[in-house]
Amino acid sequence: MSEADQDLGSEPESDWEKVQASPEFAELRRRLRVFVFPVSALFLLWYLLYVLLADYATGFMSTKLFGNITVGLVFGLLQFVSTFVITGLYVRYANRKLDPLADKIRHEVEGTER
Repeated sequence: MSEADQDLGSEPESDWEKVQASPEFAELRRRLRVFVFPVSALFLLWYLLYVLLADYATGFMSTKLFGNITVGLVFGLLQFVSTFVITGLYVRYANRKLDPLADKIRHEVEGTER
């Protein structure tokens, strides 16, 4: 056995452990959570509303708006629209708030200039 194998308790922290313990990484995680948790909750509530209306308000969901287009069909299509909107908002948020901090952390770990 090598000395390093025998003395695992005194090994220096790996780079990823140092990064994980850094205040910059904690801030990155906080920024991610600030966006992801509320938006996920809102989307899940929106989807739950759609499912509950489809199950318990069939008269409302089958109301024709024009031609054969019903409220339920519009709500279903809006599920797709809301998914694309959320994706666009996340990309914009990540580009502005997450990526600059992630790049800073990456450059500190790699020891490269920005």
